[in-house]
Amino acid sequence: MEDEGKPGLPAPADMDPRRLHRALTLLSKGEWWTPAALVRETAAPRRAVEALLAEIGPERSGDRFRLGSDQVRRYAEVLDAGRPPFSPADPVEHLLPEHAAVVERLHELIERAPRSRQALDHVAATPETVVRRALLLGARFWLRDTRLLCVGDHDLTSLAIGMIHPHVQTTVVDIDERILAFIDSAAAGLGLDVRTRWADLRLGLAPAARGYADLAITDPPYSPDGIGLFVARAIEGLREPARGRVLLAYGASERTPMLALKVQKALLDLNVVSEAVYPDFNRYFGAEAIGSAADLYILRPTTKSLPAATARSEQVSTAIYTQGPQAVESREPVAVPVDEVTAGGFQPDALVGGWPKGVLPKLPRVRLTTWLAKPYAARLGQVAVALPAGLESALPRVLLATRAGHLRVYTAEEVRLGELAKVLDPVYELAARGGVLEAVRRPLPQDEAERVVRTIMDRAHGKIANSWRDALIVLRPELNKRQARTVVDETAPWAKDVTLLELPLHRLRDLLGAVRDSLVRAERAVQEAVAQAPSADPAAAPSLGPGQ
Repeated sequence: MEDEGKPGLPAPADMDPRRLHRALTLLSKGEWWTPAALVRETAAPRRAVEALLAEIGPERSGDRFRLGSDQVRRYAEVLDAGRPPFSPADPVEHLLPEHAAVVERLHELIERAPRSRQALDHVAATPETVVRRALLLGARFWLRDTRLLCVGDHDLTSLAIGMIHPHVQTTVVDIDERILAFIDSAAAGLGLDVRTRWADLRLGLAPAARGYADLAITDPPYSPDGIGLFVARAIEGLREPARGRVLLAYGASERTPMLALKVQKALLDLNVVSEAVYPDFNRYFGAEAIGSAADLYILRPTTKSLPAATARSEQVSTAIYTQGPQAVESREPVAVPVDEVTAGGFQPDALVGGWPKGVLPKLPRVRLTTWLAKPYAARLGQVAVALPAGLESALPRVLLATRAGHLRVYTAEEVRLGELAKVLDPVYELAARGGVLEAVRRPLPQDEAERVVRTIMDRAHGKIANSWRDALIVLRPELNKRQARTVVDETAPWAKDVTLLELPLHRLRDLLGAVRDSLVRAERAVQEAVAQAPSADPAAAPSLGPGQ
């Protein structure tokens, strides 16, 4: 591969030599460069950088390279000496120096954030990238009183936006419990208006996020199905889809234009307009096959986008990622023999999940999406659930979505009870053998706080704050609805407008402690109300014992 006798450079017919010219310029300045750093700086694919280094034979020190003086002279014609380097369109790059402190803080947060999960196609964006996303939002849109939805946020974009635009209210939906817990903790420490919701987007958008936002941003798995699903959920999350915008990060190798075409078709099927595309706007620590870079799309939904998004969501495959058990090449559904389903006298009233047609064909069948979206109408005693590979994080929600007395769940992986048992202890006694989980409903507890938690967990599809308020009034009838709701809001502001099924696990773990705190506040509220009454008599104050 030669360009006018210069070995190692692309031929003009390749139409994209300048990224490698930029790599040569960096190598010519006397500094040592690793291949990964060259990829990240130039957005050239790793294979192209490695081919260039192998062809030109630069000086080497370990895993670092630079050009010798003879090579600098040889390639002088293509070096960017004395000229500013070519940079794709970036309307906010000039604003970045003004926010150096935010960039530095993001460096610290990204260092402390949970590590990437390969099975979820996680690749961390650079701190500069997430800050530039926030700056672009502010430069292009009027953000006063604006709501933003982050459809997945491993990159911590929500925190960057909160630091630069503190008046923006942001909701993050994500499948990764670690990310949700980290964002909650970091946002609380920084005083940011950021709330988190759990969602496996294959099973639906978190209810609190539907019709919520003015803008949405997503950096999804880079498969056509992953792009289509995440953008569809982002559209569902807009208050007025035809007036909102969706920002999408997407990158593809220059060697795979057909994959990029499939993604473009997935977007076309959603009836969105590509209002702008900023090449190589997003930079990453990794993803070297695509040059550690991705374009940023600004998508404008049309009046036909929401119906298209709803239709797209009805056709969801569990295989939307590029790696792991949830990848396009994922395993077959869980196979369960009929005699095992009914072993030990178990007689299910319904089958939930992906069951083969031949298994107990006369029983009612419920899709997982329906099971999680609304309460099942009929009363159920026993339920059998088949949970496909890759949906294990939905298991606590699948169990909480019903008041059935006994559930038997079949999973593709061995069930580990540790964390699951702690979270579900107020409701279920659990036992596991391999990939089979038995969940038997416990009797109602006697402890007051545990009874409130049980009330909340028994109404998993309802708003937590409402169930909590009603349970407090049962235990403290001296409280009216306004007083009880004030107690809940002061104790757990995170419980507002959220259902149990979208609450992150770290909130579920803390629920019992929060309820105990609310009971103390409720008792104080009752005493204050009695003290302020015109005919208050301390001796006549009502008993607040367990029997009330």
